[in-house]
Amino acid sequence: MQVVTTLEDLRAARAALPGTLGLVPTMGFLHEGHLSLVRRAKAECAHVGVSIFVNPTQFGPTEDLAKYPRDLPRDLALLERAGVDLVWTPTREIVYPPGYQTYVTVEEVSQPLEGKRRPGHFRGVATVVAKLFNAFTPDKAYFGQKDAQQAAVIRRLVADLNFPLQVVVCPIVREPDGLAMSSRNVYLNPSERRAATALYRALCAAKTQFDAGERDAEKLRAALSATLATEPLARPEYVSAADPDTLVELARVERRVLLSMAVRIGTTRLIDNFVLETN
Repeated sequence: MQVVTTLEDLRAARAALPGTLGLVPTMGFLHEGHLSLVRRAKAECAHVGVSIFVNPTQFGPTEDLAKYPRDLPRDLALLERAGVDLVWTPTREIVYPPGYQTYVTVEEVSQPLEGKRRPGHFRGVATVVAKLFNAFTPDKAYFGQKDAQQAAVIRRLVADLNFPLQVVVCPIVREPDGLAMSSRNVYLNPSERRAATALYRALCAAKTQFDAGERDAEKLRAALSATLATEPLARPEYVSAADPDTLVELARVERRVLLSMAVRIGTTRLIDNFVLETN
């Protein structure tokens, strides 16, 4: 496994890898969710590249950039065991050199949900992902369904800017009790960790109604809210029943729906979602 820091070294290492390349962009502090993306990339591509970069432009001024968990030696050991070929660990100055002033904005799909509550977040995501695509020139890029709006933004980015690659969105990896795996789960104390299962329980409650035939999106949102209300430590920021591609809130589900939410448990902000389809 090659580990490189400079852009020049990355491009030289990439040029030496014949055949298809699958890219897994990460911010490090890897967990099973990330490794599931690596395994999918290995199964579908000749080579796998991974980026580890805590992207400052997607963090707001009150968010957790400074305390975001980092453990590069552990991450590299996990990636080597997983059979990754190439890892890029750039510094902030390499990705955003002095005088940097060019950003990518995906307009409409970035605005609701996470975009409304985290202004500038998706501008930072779209910019760094575009730079990663240019640097790695992958054939496929792998992202997790947990960040559903991010996946929608990146699909739009690739389509609009004609990147010659396929975006592959992989299923959420969960703990045995249903909690979606996230690097931020380490912030939860034991009582908060127990309370955090409310997100999954809320999604399951709405899915039960959906499976029984409910297609009124407002009633699905109400089911999410009602379950979250039973957990005293849960403070919802939003619940949503939206079109999975446009993120526009639905009145009625005709074909597919993205059920999603952001909830604070203590000081930790968690997100989760289900995509449901009619028969």
